[in-house]
Amino acid sequence: MKKLFDSSSYDCSKLITNTYSTSFSLGIKLFGRSIRPAIYAIYGFVRYADEIVDTFHDYDQEKLLDEFEEEYQKAIDRKISLNPILNSFQEVVHNYELYEYVEDFMRSMRYDLSVDDYTSEEAYKDYIYGSADVVGLMCLRVFVNNDNQRFEELKGFAKHLGSAFQKVNFLRDLNADLEGLGRSYFPNLTGRDLNDITKQEIIADIEADFAEAYKGVVKLPLESRLGVYLAYRYYQGLLRKLKRLDCTRIMTQRTRISDPIKLYIMFKAIARYKLNLI
Repeated sequence: MKKLFDSSSYDCSKLITNTYSTSFSLGIKLFGRSIRPAIYAIYGFVRYADEIVDTFHDYDQEKLLDEFEEEYQKAIDRKISLNPILNSFQEVVHNYELYEYVEDFMRSMRYDLSVDDYTSEEAYKDYIYGSADVVGLMCLRVFVNNDNQRFEELKGFAKHLGSAFQKVNFLRDLNADLEGLGRSYFPNLTGRDLNDITKQEIIADIEADFAEAYKGVVKLPLESRLGVYLAYRYYQGLLRKLKRLDCTRIMTQRTRISDPIKLYIMFKAIARYKLNLI
């Protein structure tokens, strides 16, 4: 019956992923069946931690995060948890040796409880590494199935991709972060007011990350390449839309890609993959 319990735990992680992110859910469905459960487990864990620091403002967020981390550590020590998200995740952490990446991720989550302005480039990069790059590295460990040589070859590209995704999220959520959470992530966003020069600097930096990341996407194992490429193209499309918008609109609304455009991007990505163009 333990197998049934573990299977239902992974199903819960899948439910969390499908509930919170249509774009990543589409990408994961294009992964090989053997790696999907682990990616769902990773997403479920990081989604819940992020939810604590970003959403539960009417509760003691620090206490909730403390308890979540304590329960995670118990799950690691016991190799089981009655929390299905932690139960599926602890197995993935053990199988792919993700311990240090989880520590870095949780450290960045704690920053969101106390830091509201990343004024230095060093602090900005450190936060992005812990909140996004390490998630990409966790997934990469799964993609290469613990092949250390291949992991070392691709990890720099994975970090660029994680950074690009996170920076696009920062830009499209600029108003919500500033007004709703009181946070400013971009160190060059002086006075917390976006202007054309700052916007161009931010977009140029993201485009450079995307350019480097693509070099790694095309080298990924076949089981993961199409799904990652789809996420890459989706976020590129989001960045292109942000590039066309004026600063006022970026500062006052959350930019998104419509479902029909998402489907168009998906079919185009699949076509390019089948034609061996990626």
